Amino acid sequence: MLLAKDLSFRYPRQDWILQNFNMEIAPGEVVGLLGPSGFGKTTLSKLLAGYLSPTAGDVRVNHAPLPRSGYCPVQLIFQNPELAVNPRWRIQQILAEKQMPEPSLLEALGIHSGWLNRYPHELSGGELQRVAVARVLNPATSYLIADEMTAMLDANTQALIWHRVLDYALVQNLGLLVISHEAALIQRLCNRVIDLVQVRASERWKGA
Repeated sequence: MLLAKDLSFRYPRQDWILQNFNMEIAPGEVVGLLGPSGFGKTTLSKLLAGYLSPTAGDVRVNHAPLPRSGYCPVQLIFQNPELAVNPRWRIQQILAEKQMPEPSLLEALGIHSGWLNRYPHELSGGELQRVAVARVLNPATSYLIADEMTAMLDANTQALIWHRVLDYALVQNLGLLVISHEAALIQRLCNRVIDLVQVRASERWKGA
């Protein structure tokens, strides 16, 4: 499983963003992380995927530390897909960074063959987010973190992406963390919900 143990983080000379935070995600489980802006959701997502190192505590995936190089089994889909792709690479190269997705997956996500020779700036935000999703839906990904993944997209594109991600997670036994400030979305998608407002009110947090 993906495990965060006594996870704490703050930037130098600033207040704590996370303190003594514990969570686990099992393979095939869809967990929701709910909380308003400023409660550390994005910071936590970066810690779990290895983009940040914790001030204290530990993140482990399948009993091992996160790898320091190479493809990480915990992949993060950002709200802004521009953060996840190399602007100098064509879409074909971005998709094939670890393993080129099956044509059926590209079709299901509405990714057209005509996009493959383009650069990221030549796609719309919704089109590029589909590419960012397709890039990480491969056997090397064991856990997927969706940080406000569809917050900037229209309703039709939101529904399309979530259907495909959930279908893939079910078939591949992928652990999924859905991060959002929208309670309705979290309740609809997830087996279990972590509310950061309640976590911050806990005595364990206050005593950190």
